[in-house]
Amino acid sequence: MVEDDEIKTKISPFAIREGELKVFDGKDGYVSMNQIVHKINIGHINDVHFAILDLVNEFEFMTSRQIYQMLEIKGIDLKSQDKLNNKLEQLVKSKILTRYYFTSEEGKGIYRIYCLEKMGKYLLNSKEVECKWQPSDNIKPVPMIKKRLAGNQILIAYLRKVKAFDSYTVKPAITAKVAGKVFKATGGAVKLTKNNKSIQFVFEVIRRETDWKKKLVDKVRLYKDFYENFVAGDSGFSSIPQLIFCCEDEKHMAETFKEIVMNQVEIPKIKLYFTTDLRQNEETLENTLVEFKLVDGKYKMENVELKLLGM
Repeated sequence: MVEDDEIKTKISPFAIREGELKVFDGKDGYVSMNQIVHKINIGHINDVHFAILDLVNEFEFMTSRQIYQMLEIKGIDLKSQDKLNNKLEQLVKSKILTRYYFTSEEGKGIYRIYCLEKMGKYLLNSKEVECKWQPSDNIKPVPMIKKRLAGNQILIAYLRKVKAFDSYTVKPAITAKVAGKVFKATGGAVKLTKNNKSIQFVFEVIRRETDWKKKLVDKVRLYKDFYENFVAGDSGFSSIPQLIFCCEDEKHMAETFKEIVMNQVEIPKIKLYFTTDLRQNEETLENTLVEFKLVDGKYKMENVELKLLGM
């Protein structure tokens, strides 16, 4: 597997491309539960396949690279990406998982996306694993899926590269009290602990989708509501969490900050930090966050050095 710091692309694979479509790349036809049970009984579907299934259930959409990295973290070494791809192919052929890719005028995307199929839910339920998957989940639009994939990348980066890492939540539910709305942080959340002191980061992934500026402002208003009315214990946070916006690229961070300022939805209680997809590929995450400071009447983008994010 290519290591993060060996990736040379200048454009995030999870950035929005114009006219992008999601294309089905799974298996048509019917597979019976009896066929799957037989494969389990003869060992063609084993504990590693179930570990993959658990991950896809937890993260909803994943690339094979993300699955490989998470299996490594869990102590399951498949030796190569090809061996994982073979197991994924078995799960797709058995209609336990299904697969998609993205395509646009620029051509096919370089990766496949895996998500649950009906048989996958049946198997998880048989092991008394909570699974909220429903068929409509697989028809989510491209921007929503790419936000999840970018969020996965952040969580995996913190898992692998931050010594103070404690735990993560894939889809934290947050309550805006005044608006009376529960919303989810699209990039997940991590808890970091050092010297018995903990801090939590909440990640909001921003994509340049249609009407992204309006969607951003609407979402930040919900965050503003949450932060302005926060008391310890709200939405499961023992103390006020740090909000970080994950953008497509360096320019997009500035565009995102500009929209927040122009629409007067800054959040006085906290600093707003920003990052990008590709910054998660750095060898250490110490210098991957950015803030905008007012200098001589103009906002200037500055890197934030956080030793807490080191190895």
